[in-house]
Amino acid sequence: MTELDADALLPNDRMQAMVLDGDVSQIHRGAGQRYASEGDMFMIEDTAFEVTSVEERTLGEMDDGDARREGSDSLEAYRERMVRVHGGQFEWDADSDVVRYQFSPQE
Repeated sequence: MTELDADALLPNDRMQAMVLDGDVSQIHRGAGQRYASEGDMFMIEDTAFEVTSVEERTLGEMDDGDARREGSDSLEAYRERMVRVHGGQFEWDADSDVVRYQFSPQE
């Protein structure tokens, strides 16, 4: 188990706030770099979170449930958000490798 800096896994303050509020419980990141391992911990303000699952997938395996767990209303809304946050430099390729990190607050 490693203690992570939340900034290493969660790309911005808005995402961290959504995690803290309970609106986000997972994030997909590109497979080119491993950001966390199962059992790793991170803090946001005074709340500890544990990475509960790390799974290699493809974008094509994502569904509406994944999108909702990442703070979007639907998979289509998630796709649109990815294009927007990557400055228009994101193309949805169902075969692209990603890693899903799921996490939960610890008491």
